[in-house]
Amino acid sequence: MTILIFLHGTTIMHKHAFGKTREEIVRQVIERDKSVYDYGEYIPVRGAVKKLENWKRQGAQIIYLSPHESKTDVEKDKSVLRKFDFPEGEVLYRKNGETYKDIAERIVPDVLIEDDCESIGGEKEMTITFIKPEIKKRIKSIVVKEFSGIDYLPDDINSLRDWKEV
Repeated sequence: MTILIFLHGTTIMHKHAFGKTREEIVRQVIERDKSVYDYGEYIPVRGAVKKLENWKRQGAQIIYLSPHESKTDVEKDKSVLRKFDFPEGEVLYRKNGETYKDIAERIVPDVLIEDDCESIGGEKEMTITFIKPEIKKRIKSIVVKEFSGIDYLPDDINSLRDWKEV
C-alpha cells in the first residue's frame, strides 16, 4: 500500500503551534506568525511519527508531499523529518509548474491523506479537489482537520483503505 501524506498542517507544523489549540494554530497561520516561515524548526503534529511508523512496519510505502517549490525549502522539510525520526520515505514537491494534483496523478497512491487547508482557503487548496475523476476513484482520500493530527486514523493499514469519517 502506498500512502501519500501531506506534510505541513497534516504531519508537521510551525514551532509556535506547540501547546496551542487547533483554533489558535489556524489563527497563527492566518496572522502570519513568524515561526510559520521557519521551516527548519517545524515539529510533528501530535503522534504523527508513531502512526506513520506503525503503518510502515505493516508494509506501507510512505511518500511525503511538501508544499514547497524550492529544493532549499524541501531540504528543510527533510531535515525536520530526520530530526524527529519520521519513517523514511520520498519527499515530493512541485517542480516546473507542477501542481499537487499532477504529483498525485503521477503516483496514484492507494491512500492520500491531507488536511482541509482551513488556514489557507479550504477545499480549493486541497490536492484531491482537482484530481481527474477516473484517477480519483482509485485513491482513498482521507481529509483531516488542519493541525488535528492523524492519531485517530486506524492503526491497521488494511482498515485505512476502508476507513470512513464518523
